[in-house]
Amino acid sequence: MPVLFEHLPELWQGLIVTVQLTAASFAGAAVLGMLVCALRVSPVGVLRAIGTAYVETFQNLPLLVLLVLAFFGLPEIGLQAPPLATAIIVIAVYEAAYIAEALRSGVNSVSKGQGEAARAIGLTFGQSLRHVILPQALRTVVQPLGNIFIATAMNTALAAAVGVVDLTAAAHRVNLVEAQPIPIFVGAGVAYALIASVAGFVTGRLERRLVILR
Repeated sequence: MPVLFEHLPELWQGLIVTVQLTAASFAGAAVLGMLVCALRVSPVGVLRAIGTAYVETFQNLPLLVLLVLAFFGLPEIGLQAPPLATAIIVIAVYEAAYIAEALRSGVNSVSKGQGEAARAIGLTFGQSLRHVILPQALRTVVQPLGNIFIATAMNTALAAAVGVVDLTAAAHRVNLVEAQPIPIFVGAGVAYALIASVAGFVTGRLERRLVILR
C-alpha cells in the first residue's frame, strides 16, 4: 500500500499520540478508580453512595458527550487546557468508573477473614484495603483490567472528533488528500489491533505469573 508509506511520518506521529493518550488516560483512570473503589466498599454509607453515584453516572454517559462538553463547555466558564490534556482527563474520569467496578469485584472475591485478620492486628480500614485487600484483589482482576486498557485504546479514537490529532485524525487527514479510504483506514485498524494484541499478550503473561505466585 504505497499511500501508507508516502504518509508514514503523519501516521506514525498520530500513532505516538494514540499511545500517549492511552497510557496517560489509563494511568489516571487506575488511580481514580482505586479511590472510587475504596468509596464503593467503605463502611460509611455516605461514601458508598458517592462511589455508587460516580459509577452509575459515568457508566451511563457516552464518552463522546463528555468530550464535547469538556472541549466546548469548560472554556465558557473559564477553564481551558490543551486538547491532549483535556482528552486525557476526560477519558481517565470515564474509564475510572469501569476500573472501580473491576476492582470492587476483586475485593469481593477476597475472603472476609482477610479483612477481619487485618482489623485484629490493629489496621484501619484504609490500611487494610491498601496493604491486605487490594494486593490480593488485583491478582484476580488482571484480565478485566487488561480488557479495560484495550477499551481505553479504542476509545481514544473519539478524541479525534474534538481536535486531538491521534491516529484516527491523522488517517482522516491523509484520506482527505489521497481519497483512498480503504488502504488508509485498514492500515489504521491494523495499528489499533496491534495495540490490543500487545496489551492482551502482556495481560495474559502477567495473569499467569500472578496466579503461580498465589
